Amino acid sequence: MVKERFTAAELEKFTREIYEKVGLSGSDASHVARLMIAADLRGVDGHGIIRLPRYVRRIRAGGVNVRPNIRVVEDRLSTAVVDGDNGMGQLVMSRAAEAAIEKADRTGVAWVGARMSNHAGFGALYAEMPLARDMIGLYMAVASANHMPPWGGVEKVLGTNPLTVAIPAQEEPPVVLDMATTVVAYGKIKTHQLTGKPMPVGWMINRRGEPITDPNRSNEGFLLPIGGYKGSGLAIVIGMLAGLLNGALFGRECIDFNADDSSVTNTGHAIVALKVSHFCPVEQFKRQVDAAIREIRNSERMEGVDRIWLPGEKEYTCLLDRRANGIPMNPGLRRMLNDLAASLGTDLLPDK
Repeated sequence: MVKERFTAAELEKFTREIYEKVGLSGSDASHVARLMIAADLRGVDGHGIIRLPRYVRRIRAGGVNVRPNIRVVEDRLSTAVVDGDNGMGQLVMSRAAEAAIEKADRTGVAWVGARMSNHAGFGALYAEMPLARDMIGLYMAVASANHMPPWGGVEKVLGTNPLTVAIPAQEEPPVVLDMATTVVAYGKIKTHQLTGKPMPVGWMINRRGEPITDPNRSNEGFLLPIGGYKGSGLAIVIGMLAGLLNGALFGRECIDFNADDSSVTNTGHAIVALKVSHFCPVEQFKRQVDAAIREIRNSERMEGVDRIWLPGEKEYTCLLDRRANGIPMNPGLRRMLNDLAASLGTDLLPDK
């Protein structure tokens, strides 16, 4: 299947115009579009423009507030809670990240939670925001649907609840660990549904413990946690820290935004910013991170392995390629996006 390639600017324009059409302000539409396409640039396609029809469907059904009053409602020296007023998750988390960076700049460390938010897309984008200020970023979220039972159970009361850590380097790309607490994020299931590719064994099982490889049968089973019971435990504590601590939903209360277009999801997030200079000199730390990266990358490899990758390196490599050569898109996704644009009366994707 030949994939057409689009520049980030083309996809941002297309996305921005659709968001403006359904009621977002120009600045908010531009911001959300930029963050969504930033995911595609890094090869995290499950959190990129593929999400646009789902987001728009919820907006049109009244499930998302297009003109939110995003504000800090609990404000302390090094902590805060942001109420997103049911706005787009990308807007809410950007505001939370800004608050964490501002506080960490003064105190050295800040923890900011968010409630009344929505699905925010690619978590690494928020963990990376503190890097520009020589800070380390950590991000957690309650997933916008439950796709996993607790270890030993069969009822889906846990989400893929992601964790991201971003660490600055000097000459090397930053170390960016971005992971779901399931073997894969559910966005990859959506990508496989769109392309018709079977899923590998080990992603999903049914209630009898049998593997599911047909992505169109994903509703018959559940995602598996990373590391067995450890991944299940991690999903639980992230849900409590990013959800319950902020007054957001967790467990059975979570709304499946894939199946429910109109209910308020009250999605919870948390972001932590650590100012490196409050621990050691910034340049010293970055040089040491560079040295550690190279030591790990150049360590002895298993037979048949071409390269040892650090967390975030594959996404960084993809970013360089797609900036230069464009973002690939399969025909099925292009048709879906053009159908959406036609229904709203906005410009279609440009011909290639």
